[in-house]
Amino acid sequence: MKVKTLFYCTECGNTTPKWQGKCPACGAWNTIVEQPAERVSSKSSLASRRITEPGIRMHQPKAMHEVETTDELRFCTGMGELDRVLGGGAVKGSLVLVGGAPGIGKSTLMLQICDNLCRFATVLYVSGEESERQIKLRAERLKVRGEGLYLLAETNLENLVDAVHTLKPDVLIVDSIQTMYNGDVNSAPGSISQVKECTMTLMQLAKGENLTVFVIGHVNKEGSIAGPKVLEHMVDCVLYFEGERHMAYRILRAAKNRFGTTNEIGVFEMEDGGLVEVPNPSEALLAGRPADAPGTCVTCVMEGARPVLAEIQALVVPSSLGNPRRVSNGFDYGRSMLLLAVLEKRGGLLIGGCDAYLNVIGGLYLDEPAADLATVLSMASSFRDRPVPNDLAAIGEVGLTGELRAVSALGQRLAEVRRLGFQKCLIPKRTQGKLIVPEGLELIRVSNIREALSILL
Repeated sequence: MKVKTLFYCTECGNTTPKWQGKCPACGAWNTIVEQPAERVSSKSSLASRRITEPGIRMHQPKAMHEVETTDELRFCTGMGELDRVLGGGAVKGSLVLVGGAPGIGKSTLMLQICDNLCRFATVLYVSGEESERQIKLRAERLKVRGEGLYLLAETNLENLVDAVHTLKPDVLIVDSIQTMYNGDVNSAPGSISQVKECTMTLMQLAKGENLTVFVIGHVNKEGSIAGPKVLEHMVDCVLYFEGERHMAYRILRAAKNRFGTTNEIGVFEMEDGGLVEVPNPSEALLAGRPADAPGTCVTCVMEGARPVLAEIQALVVPSSLGNPRRVSNGFDYGRSMLLLAVLEKRGGLLIGGCDAYLNVIGGLYLDEPAADLATVLSMASSFRDRPVPNDLAAIGEVGLTGELRAVSALGQRLAEVRRLGFQKCLIPKRTQGKLIVPEGLELIRVSNIREALSILL
């Protein structure tokens, strides 16, 4: 018997009757894949059966003043950096998706928080990639205690739901969503329909049972969660674990959070015994900074409500090619090319025929204009081969005419600059609001980059 097939878009999940090079819904190219159509069965799907069970979903609407809330809506996971990104702690009844590159530390992070959660809650750790013995060996290496932690090596979603109803845990961890499958869906694990169906069932389980669910998701080569884009819309919180595998520092960033801000970051360091929190990322990122070296400058950026000092390094050398090479790592490439043009036109430096390399130390990605001035100074310092003073930091946005514009939260930035031992700070002449200068910090106010270059270099 010939099996009927449909074509799905891996980005938005849209179905089409035939293959197309471009998705008609989202406009993405080469994202249409062939999948066997789901057979129509008289037996309802797992998600549908669970929805109709008592206590899973309310059938009658309620007035808002009749809905009861408790003071124990949030609880701490035991890792302050994770709680910061989540908005103050995990929320009961929420579904959190944690994504990241292979080997970045997603499973390690989830297993480490079990050590604290097991002190006051029952945790069920479901793995579709490892056996119970492998998980226990990794837990012993991470020094995770086993009281209150239950392990289950399972890929069948129905068995997972039955285990939850039998054990009635407070926290459920699923590693990973791409390995789970629903027997009612006629496709392979990890396919679009399987990921959507499994996530929908977990969402109904979290809301109905007031269960906190952490789901680990793999990422594709573009860096987004593998599967349909609608997956990120279904969950309450999307966390991305970023960083290079060969580097020690990891950054946890929230791309979506229904219960808090999406601007906070958490910083971890990967060691032999697992992930270690970095409560003072500024000091860690500046460790090992060379003294009196041309081509480096320090700035202060805001990651949510936290000021973080970052070191920007630049290397500008004469080019032997017809088209000079430009490389930017940790800084927007288009923004760096714009600053190079402003530096040549408004700063008076002939760097058009030079190769320019820009790098942000520690794996950070700077995407706010406050880092413009430090970027310009590092490139000018490398070009003139004159170092920027070690005790000086630079904060300011650079315009196309070379002027310096004010930035937000300047008082918090200056306090962090002074706390790390810097004695001077280069800032725009005009600032927003009343500015409180920390004791022992000298402010150098300039109106454009030409003045900054004449003072420092």
